[in-house]
Amino acid sequence: MDIIEKGGVITWILIFYSIIGVTIVLSRWIDLLADRPLPSSGSLPQWPASRQKQILLAVQQAQSNGLEQTALRALSLRLIDGYMRRFERGLKTLSLLANTAPLLGLLGTIIGMISAFRVIESTGTQVDPQLLAGGIWEAMLTTGAGLAVALPLLIFLHTLESSIEKRHWRLYVRVSELIHEPIENQGI
Repeated sequence: MDIIEKGGVITWILIFYSIIGVTIVLSRWIDLLADRPLPSSGSLPQWPASRQKQILLAVQQAQSNGLEQTALRALSLRLIDGYMRRFERGLKTLSLLANTAPLLGLLGTIIGMISAFRVIESTGTQVDPQLLAGGIWEAMLTTGAGLAVALPLLIFLHTLESSIEKRHWRLYVRVSELIHEPIENQGI
């Protein structure tokens, strides 16, 4: 607690950042784990009510009802995008937190250095190194805290984005195989 208090308000904000970030990461991982990905090929698994399975069955049904290829493709993409949005919730917030945490640390550094220079100004020529160290301590603490929050959040963000992208691509491939359409990598 002493360290947190020495870091000031900026340290409390960074703690808040990390709590929000960890909450987002855990909720996305739980969602990803709860909805297992489809196998790359082969028959549909006998899982109960998998959202991916429902998409494939809906596309199959639309195809058997005679929906033309263009409309079938549009339906497929709309269903896949709707499914994937669930996993992408909170990723922009996570990105914002990870990218602004070092800036908050830098702000804490500036505040700490201002404090140190105020001590120098108020004491004149007789600067007590112990008084000066308090401002420098705050400056270094907030910089370290900002980086300590940002680095794991960035790693988690990129790991989640990669997992979501793989799931998106796998589902896209399965739907394309189902409607006998050549697979094009369209940035998925």
